[in-house]
Amino acid sequence: MLAGLPCEHLEVEGDGEHFFATIVSAEFDGKSRVARHQRVYQALGDRMRAQIHALSMKTLTPAEWATQAKATS
Repeated sequence: MLAGLPCEHLEVEGDGEHFFATIVSAEFDGKSRVARHQRVYQALGDRMRAQIHALSMKTLTPAEWATQAKATS
């Protein structure tokens, strides 16, 4: 779980300041890409200002995640 954001899959890569995250949550269903990113920023709270310099992310619903997994296998 990402501070109140239930995730079915969470994968984070980074160097301590710059991060790339793949986040899969049912909460993203029906939300735009911008709204999804805003929800992640909300879950991260102060860490976005204090600890994380840059964050790139891929935000997916469980259905989108399943479709992507099938496409890559």
